[in-house]
Amino acid sequence: MARVFGRNIGLWTAGLVGLVTIGPVAVFSPSAAALSLAVVGSLAAGTSLAWISTLNARCEKLSKEVDILSQRLLKIEAAPASRPVPVEAGPGDLRSEVHELTVEIGLLSGIVRDLSAVIRSQDDEIAALKARPVTPAALPKPSAPPPSPAVVTPPPISVPPVETAWTPPALSRPVEPLEPVALELPVSPVLRPIPPRPLDPPRGPDDTAILAAFDRDQIEVYLQPVVTLPQRKVVAYEAQARLRVDDQSLEAGQILPALERHGRTTELDRRMLARTGTIVRHLARRGSDARVTYGLSPLSLFELGFLKEIGRMAGDEQGLAGLDIALSQASWRGLDSGQTGLLSALRGRVGFSLDRPTDLRFDARDLADHGIAQVKVPAELLLRPTVARGALTDIAVEDLAPALARARVRLVVTDVNTEADVPDLIDLNVPYAQGAVFAPARPVRGDILASLPPEPTPPPPQDDPGPERRSFRSLLRRAG
Repeated sequence: MARVFGRNIGLWTAGLVGLVTIGPVAVFSPSAAALSLAVVGSLAAGTSLAWISTLNARCEKLSKEVDILSQRLLKIEAAPASRPVPVEAGPGDLRSEVHELTVEIGLLSGIVRDLSAVIRSQDDEIAALKARPVTPAALPKPSAPPPSPAVVTPPPISVPPVETAWTPPALSRPVEPLEPVALELPVSPVLRPIPPRPLDPPRGPDDTAILAAFDRDQIEVYLQPVVTLPQRKVVAYEAQARLRVDDQSLEAGQILPALERHGRTTELDRRMLARTGTIVRHLARRGSDARVTYGLSPLSLFELGFLKEIGRMAGDEQGLAGLDIALSQASWRGLDSGQTGLLSALRGRVGFSLDRPTDLRFDARDLADHGIAQVKVPAELLLRPTVARGALTDIAVEDLAPALARARVRLVVTDVNTEADVPDLIDLNVPYAQGAVFAPARPVRGDILASLPPEPTPPPPQDDPGPERRSFRSLLRRAG
């Protein structure tokens, strides 16, 4: 009885605590006491079920282990009757096998030693022949027959006798000597110096050739048409500058780095604007409404005198109304107050365009406030934008063209080089496109540029021009 009481001390303790607790409660609130007894009974029943399941699992595990032990005992009892008793090998057999292996190892070591001696002697003779100086007089003449190859016959390999009374059956036959090896000694040719190879591949013309061609005014103007979609009707052109250097036409991307290093980009823009103006007047005389766009270099904006020259040229010649000046997206975003004022003075005389964008985050209202009537976007940036460089817009790509059109800004997709991109552009409601798939850039005829006006001369200096006011932002850019 004491053993049972000690094993179930927890249950006895819980029962006494419940009786002491629930007894007084039953006097004042029989319903609460009944509910408490129901809860306690439920807990006791759950605990009993868990305990029973645990005991069943243990019993199952013990029964499986007993089954495994019984099977092992049965196997052990049946093993002596079925397993054959191994026959121990005698000491004489082991000694004979070890002796046989020792003899074979001795024979193989002797053969390897003789082979190494023959190879060493051949290497010494070859080294002596290579060390001998070879002169042109000692070389054989072409008409003479070639010398017979030298034959080096190695001595036969002798196998040292093994003092043993037992001969292995596999090696009982005598070892045959090696056949003589014919060694052909090639005639060393006359060594000639190897010319050094350039590390870098040949590049294009250097800065000197580019500047020389630029000073000779070897500038060519190419026009690439802008067409409507899907009709593919030509409505505008883009003027591209090229330079004729050593019978090859270099594109703007090949000559601009050299001109930027020497500060000649503004002069290139000045000459190209003069030629573009001539082309615009030629189209106007033919009754064409096509506009011509030319992209300025970002460095030209920092010369305020150049922007003033454009204003004077546009004011003197009313035929430049069909000219559009294109600036990069970074240039439009980085305008200071002085540049903004000079560009605002050109509004109504020439058109403005935005090209070379780095992302598609266009504010149509801000573009209209700057007087920008055209935005040029590469097809790769519009059709396959990448999230890594932040090219995505806040609106859907198919809504970009209608959003710009509501602000009276034309969207032109450039660099369309595959026909497969044209249906995608039509699905995106793109009104204008430009690229090699429609028409490549072609040079302007010389007779059209024959009436090129002389380059404008800078105005004479005033008596007291006074210091020119520049913004602090412009000074920081020049210092950088």
